[in-house]
Amino acid sequence: MSDHRSLSEPAPFTADDFAERLRRAAHAAQDAGLDGILVTPGPDLLYLTGYAPVAITERITMLVIPVDAEPAMIVPRLERPDAEAAAGASILRITDWTDGSDPYTESATLMAGTGRYAVSDSAWAMHLLGLQDRLPKSSYVSMTTALPMLRAIKDDDEIERLAAAGAAADQVYEEIVTVRFAGRSETDVGADLADLLRQFGHSQVDFTVVGSGPNGANPHHEIGPRIIEDGDMVVLDFGGLKHGYGSDTTRTVHVGEPTAEEREVHDVVRHAQQAGFEAVRPGVECQEIDRVSRAVITEAGYGDYFIHRVGHGIGLTTHEPPYMVEGETQILHPGMCFSIEPGIYLPGRFGVRIEDIVTVVPDGGRRLNQTSHEMRIVH
Repeated sequence: MSDHRSLSEPAPFTADDFAERLRRAAHAAQDAGLDGILVTPGPDLLYLTGYAPVAITERITMLVIPVDAEPAMIVPRLERPDAEAAAGASILRITDWTDGSDPYTESATLMAGTGRYAVSDSAWAMHLLGLQDRLPKSSYVSMTTALPMLRAIKDDDEIERLAAAGAAADQVYEEIVTVRFAGRSETDVGADLADLLRQFGHSQVDFTVVGSGPNGANPHHEIGPRIIEDGDMVVLDFGGLKHGYGSDTTRTVHVGEPTAEEREVHDVVRHAQQAGFEAVRPGVECQEIDRVSRAVITEAGYGDYFIHRVGHGIGLTTHEPPYMVEGETQILHPGMCFSIEPGIYLPGRFGVRIEDIVTVVPDGGRRLNQTSHEMRIVH
C-alpha cells in the first residue's frame, strides 16, 4: 500500500480562538445558573486551551472558568512549562503546586466557596472529593448534564478538519474494497484498515470493526480470528483522528453474490439512512432523526433488530453530544456534526449498518462522507 498522507495541514488554532471559546463557555455557564466550570485533562481542556497533558495522572490539573472573573489554571509545577507552551496559555493566569503540598486547598483559592460548578465528565473522583472536602458548601454537576452543547456547534475551522477526516475515511473505504476478504481473518482486514487510516493522514486509530457473517449481528464487534468466507456479509466501521478531529464511517460489503434477503435488508438500511439525512435541518429535535430512520426499519418489519440509537456527535472525540436518540429534545443548529447510522442485526446470521457523518447547514444537512451506499461486492 502506498503512502497517501495529505501534505496540507490546517492552520493551528490561535490564542484568539481559545479566548473566544472561554468567553462562550463562561456565558453558557451563567445562562445555566452556574458559578463556573471546572475543566480537567481531556477533550474539554484541549478545546478550551489547546493544552493536552502528556499523561492524565493522580496529580490535579484544573482549569477554572468563573462567570464573573478571568479564567485560571492550576497545574503541577513539573508540568508548568508544558502548560505555558499551549496555544491558549497566554490568556490564562497559571498557578502551580508542588508535590508534598495540598493541591486541593490551592485549587480552592480559584473558586467561590459556595459556588455551583459544572465539572468535566472525565474528572477523577479523588479530585472532586478533595475539592468538596475543602469547600463543603460548593456543589457540582457533570458537564454533559449542565452544558451538553459546549463543544457541539463547530466553527468553520473545525468543520474543515472534520471534512478532511471524513474524506480520508472515504479514501480508506475505496482502498479496502480492493483487497482480498475471503480466506483471511477479520484481524487481517482490520489491520489493513488501521494501516490505511494512518496512510491517509490519521494520527490516531480509534476503532476498526470488521463484523463478518454472524459477527456482524453484534454492533460493537471489532475484530477477531474468524476467517471470512464466501457468502459473508461484512460490516466495516472504522475511524480515528486526523488534524485532531474525528472520522467515523460504516459500510456493509458482501463477499461474492448476496441472497435476495441480504439485498432486501441492505436496501432497508440504506433507505433508513437516507430518510434520517433528509430530516436534518435547523430547528428539528435530535430525537426526530432517530424516529425517522427507525420508522423505515420498523415499517419493513425489522424494528426489533435495530437495537441502538441512530447517531452520536463527533468532534475532538468520535463520540460526544449531541445524540440522535429518542428523548433527546435538543434542537439542531447549524454547525452541529453527528453520525446517522441505522442498522439491522439478525442474531446468528448477519448485520447491516450504513453510517455517514453529517453537519447541519442553514438549509438542511451536508454529508461529510461521500462513498456510495450501494452494496459493494468484494472477493
